[in-house]
Amino acid sequence: MSDPGGPKTAQELEQAAAELRVVTSRLLRQLRATARADLEITPSQAVVISRLHTDGPMSVADLARAEKVRPQSMRTTLAALEEYGMVARAPHPTDQRQVIMSLTEASRRLLSRAHAAKEGWLVTALATKLTPAEQDSLIAAIPLLARLVEP
Repeated sequence: MSDPGGPKTAQELEQAAAELRVVTSRLLRQLRATARADLEITPSQAVVISRLHTDGPMSVADLARAEKVRPQSMRTTLAALEEYGMVARAPHPTDQRQVIMSLTEASRRLLSRAHAAKEGWLVTALATKLTPAEQDSLIAAIPLLARLVEP
């Protein structure tokens, strides 16, 4: 085993990467399940709402491309969301054959509830499963994890 403060071997880094992948996958799965627990939408509908929240209003074709699904599949998902009052359509400003889909106030409230549920679960888990020293260690690691995903 290498020095705790020294450079890691390729094998140690590979092991750490594998463990980090598994743990982050489980954490994401738990957060998604927590957010969807009281929501009446499918995972694909949640992804579309999240995409529109992140990227803003988009055409059906752009949404389909962004999510790597067929436009027909995206239209089906959007039709259900529109029926629930979660998205609204507007004419495309330059191409009358297309429509632009955007979030409604109802979907913004849904997102707010989902974010609150995720953060509530995390706060409870941090408070009940970690010691104060472990909480400090995890908080100190957040900037390091953020650096891993920076462009």
